[in-house]
Amino acid sequence: MSSILLSAFLVPLSCLSQSLAAGEHAPLVVAHRGASHAAPENTLAAFKLAWKEGADAIEGDFFLTKDQKIVCTHDRTTQRLNKEKLNLDVAKSTLEELRALDVGSWKNEKWKGERMPTLAEVMATVPDGKKIYIEVKCGAKIIPFLKTAIEESELEPEQIVIISFQKAVILNAKIAMPMLKACWLCSFKREKKTGEIKPTEAEVMKSLNSVRADGLSCGDHSSLTSVFLNRVRAAGYETHCWTVDNPKRAEELAKLGMHSITTNRPALIREGLRTTETP
Repeated sequence: MSSILLSAFLVPLSCLSQSLAAGEHAPLVVAHRGASHAAPENTLAAFKLAWKEGADAIEGDFFLTKDQKIVCTHDRTTQRLNKEKLNLDVAKSTLEELRALDVGSWKNEKWKGERMPTLAEVMATVPDGKKIYIEVKCGAKIIPFLKTAIEESELEPEQIVIISFQKAVILNAKIAMPMLKACWLCSFKREKKTGEIKPTEAEVMKSLNSVRADGLSCGDHSSLTSVFLNRVRAAGYETHCWTVDNPKRAEELAKLGMHSITTNRPALIREGLRTTETP
């Protein structure tokens, strides 16, 4: 790794430039799978609670079912999130089979009876002026069905952002729905033997360009420095971060100029950022 690239990753937080210049907006608070610290993740209960807690946006995970419906759930199988531990493959199951499962009781009995919602049901919870980040967990084959569901919703294009780790999903989403923003999800890791952080800045830039992404959405990592993030933004891309439940860290990320911060605890992070903004 070149010395210039290394410096982009290793600038300490204490040396951060003030990326949030006067007049710039604070980052959006995005509820990760809804207000998932308090309510069962990816359920209507969690999304509705997120709005009550002051979230600017919700983030949910979506799969295409066997009968070509779009359902909201994170895992490829159902075992983790139903009390009976029934292990269904989401992509090989029908919506009716999946909706038969109670995906609330595992969290607490007060959530008993919560079902996997469809994308349409989740989008219907989004108030005017708020956003939804749609994370595609399956492949690009979902895109035609995703496009139809979005067109049938009452949301405006600026209220919807597509996100995915899969480059093919982002590229195909931009081709099919160029009016929507799409962000590529990326996790950084430091290799044990070499100490090198992967992907490198050059690899990140190449990936963003190749998939026509509007932004980079990355896991919270020490590599998220002002130097690196400013370079990403200078190239025309937004920067987003997940999953942050510590108000102090959220404040640091806000100073780094993040466009959004995704959290399991929207009320806590919203209050922390509001306190920071108060003179």
